[in-house]
Amino acid sequence: MTSAPARSYLFVPANRPEMFDKACKAGADAVIVDLEDAVPFADKAMARAALAAWLSPAHPVLVRINGADSAWFDEDLALCGAPGVAGVVLSKAERADDVARVHAAGAAAILPLIESAAGFDNVRAIAAVPGVGRLVFGSIDFGLDLGIRGEREELLFFRSQLVLASRLAGLAAPVDGVTTAIGDAARLDADTLHARQMGFGGKLCIHPKQVPGVNRCFSPGEEELAWARRVLAAAAASEGAAVALDGKMIDRPVILRAQRLLDEASRV
Repeated sequence: MTSAPARSYLFVPANRPEMFDKACKAGADAVIVDLEDAVPFADKAMARAALAAWLSPAHPVLVRINGADSAWFDEDLALCGAPGVAGVVLSKAERADDVARVHAAGAAAILPLIESAAGFDNVRAIAAVPGVGRLVFGSIDFGLDLGIRGEREELLFFRSQLVLASRLAGLAAPVDGVTTAIGDAARLDADTLHARQMGFGGKLCIHPKQVPGVNRCFSPGEEELAWARRVLAAAAASEGAAVALDGKMIDRPVILRAQRLLDEASRV
């Protein structure tokens, strides 16, 4: 995993330990070993034991644990502070107190998964809990909970509010949900670029083939970087005087955006 905020988060089922090492080599910025949706009820204990046996600081991963209202939450908590667990993704995060329990269990970082009306209603309180590093939007389950039958315009308000809550809490930009069309590269690019335009900084991936596209779409492109260099060069040459580039005035927000793009590129 990189030191900069992750762009891509790749899920791997906790009941498939033979896939753990492969997932870590797939190029994702972060790997999430999933104890929740990917694991059948009957396999929960086995999956948790397999993960515990594999965990090591040599290959740090995030772990998605079952929600606080589930029968497996307390046992999952025992893994939160284990060596090799870089952070915990809390499924169905709805109450700040539940997030605080994950923090108290020793999680190095917590990524609450907002995937219900209750979680969204409490998102600012959740974002303010010590140990929270980033919010994650479980867009599919969220839409199901609210009866929303669309994934773009229908969710604009909710995505914007997650970006706002993250900024107010001083967190990194939130992480968007999955694109279920595994083989549709054009759809993945469109979804990822939409998320980036909305102010998101990363995306969940359900297959290794999605990782390169997500990393690329969340990284500044050559045209953006060329523009940023020209802006900074023009600003430097003006020595503080007003200056225009391509017929547009360069002011402080434009200069800061250009510098941010170059900073992002340097961290990749």
